[in-house]
Amino acid sequence: MVDKPAPDATRRSERSRRAIYDAALALVAEIGYPRTTVEGIAARAGVGKQTIYRWWPSKADVLLEAFLDLAEEAAREAGHQPYEIPDTGDLAADLKAVLRATVDELLDPRFDAPSRALAAEGLVNEELGRRFVAHLLEPQLQLYVRRLRAAQERGAVRPEVDPRIALELFVSPLAQRWLQHTGPITHAYTDTLVDYALYGIAPR
Repeated sequence: MVDKPAPDATRRSERSRRAIYDAALALVAEIGYPRTTVEGIAARAGVGKQTIYRWWPSKADVLLEAFLDLAEEAAREAGHQPYEIPDTGDLAADLKAVLRATVDELLDPRFDAPSRALAAEGLVNEELGRRFVAHLLEPQLQLYVRRLRAAQERGAVRPEVDPRIALELFVSPLAQRWLQHTGPITHAYTDTLVDYALYGIAPR
């Protein structure tokens, strides 16, 4: 009698985790955040709800982690490191590259519908909004802060410029266009945002 190998619990857990991520993102896109429940996520993923509660305390935690995972996956597919903006010494080129990747991500159907649902809910659900900013948005904005500070050290940005405010010159208009459909979001658009922003913050 040949002994069967023991089931790989690690592999099984990873499959379940990925199924839960996919289910959470799909549901919030289809029916919105308020109607998405842990029970619904569990049913869509084919797991027991206790499996979800073992790993996450709430549906918000599931969705936030699923979004972080999705962002990392998108960065890998685009050939970018998930947590750094390139520093080639050319600030404009580096900002244009990362904003082009952001446009591609925003236009990706996997990202667009669930992120819109969560962004909209965050406007009326204060707790979710705070967590969305703290766990997803602010860490991304700090990447721009670090890159702009590196440029300041090289003299490419005026020393008195506040990087946290300066980054809003190109990030905020893109977010507004995407959220409110006020115009198309394209590589040409974000390239122009960078050109306009850097003209205003370059040394005089």
